[in-house]
Amino acid sequence: MFDLSCKYLGLQLRNPLIAGSCGLTSSIKDLQSISDAGAGAVVLKSIFEEQIRHDSEKFIMDGSPEAKTWKESFDSIVSKSESYYDEAFDYLTSYATDHTLEQYLSFIADAKKSISIPVIASINCSTSYNWPYFASRIQKAGADALELNIYVLPSDPRMESAEIEATYFKIISEVRKFVSIPVSVKTGYYFSGLAGILVKLSKSGISGLTLFNRPYNPDIDIDKIEVSASNIFSTETEYSNTLRWVALMSGKLKCDIAASTGIHNYQTVIKQILAGADAVQMASLFYRKSFSVLPEMIDNIEKWMEKHSFSSISDFKGLLSVKNIQNPASYERVQFIRLFTEIE
Repeated sequence: MFDLSCKYLGLQLRNPLIAGSCGLTSSIKDLQSISDAGAGAVVLKSIFEEQIRHDSEKFIMDGSPEAKTWKESFDSIVSKSESYYDEAFDYLTSYATDHTLEQYLSFIADAKKSISIPVIASINCSTSYNWPYFASRIQKAGADALELNIYVLPSDPRMESAEIEATYFKIISEVRKFVSIPVSVKTGYYFSGLAGILVKLSKSGISGLTLFNRPYNPDIDIDKIEVSASNIFSTETEYSNTLRWVALMSGKLKCDIAASTGIHNYQTVIKQILAGADAVQMASLFYRKSFSVLPEMIDNIEKWMEKHSFSSISDFKGLLSVKNIQNPASYERVQFIRLFTEIE
């Protein structure tokens, strides 16, 4: 009776519920559970820029027979002439990097063989690094799409906002030269002009924007007197910031929108779609309740659709976005007092 299918990044999804990139999307067993539970698509656990650098250094330094063989080749090349050092070192580092990347590529290939829903690979990066090369390899491994999780914290007072924004466009531009699969960008909200940059990003040739990534949040352990992690998982109340920006940007972006962060129940899924989201990404919910919550969420969405006489997702998508409501200020108010008074 109800059609929950939708399109996201040009991919046909059976429903808009996407398992977002996290530790639970890093094994074939879990991916099969996600698919069996009814998810529309899955974003694989990100391969991190820092991870590749660390693994490359570890490979160069470890004592495995494979690494030893490559080090001996390195020493042999360098012994011929010191001028060969930089070239030989770059070659060895490149091999070590490929060694790490191959594991991720194998995972993508295995995922495609194991599940029938779209598989979206993920790269977590903060610099241009060597991502174009990696992206092309990821495409060849069979990924249906690629999500670039770009996060640059504007913590350096010497950097102008334009310089930070340029990093995003450089990564996107270089990656798109090497791939033909859909590319999306998962971004944060630390921009001086968020609406403007989101529109510009949507015009850069990407197929989608995920709003927003959830950054690592530091805390301080006063007993150990050291910095620690805080609030690793999102809560049910954290969806409101994303909801606002999905509603504000729906119809203004030249690409799809996926809502992320704080999506813990079917009600929030419906809210994000009403605001204009094409899909939603969930992760923390699965850590708290497992993938088994998906069938119930889908069932409740259908019941809600029946109650309101909607037969498909497209019937209510964007119904309450800024462009479709009489009072846009509902999303634009930023001062709490204005909700109750006429004070300017």
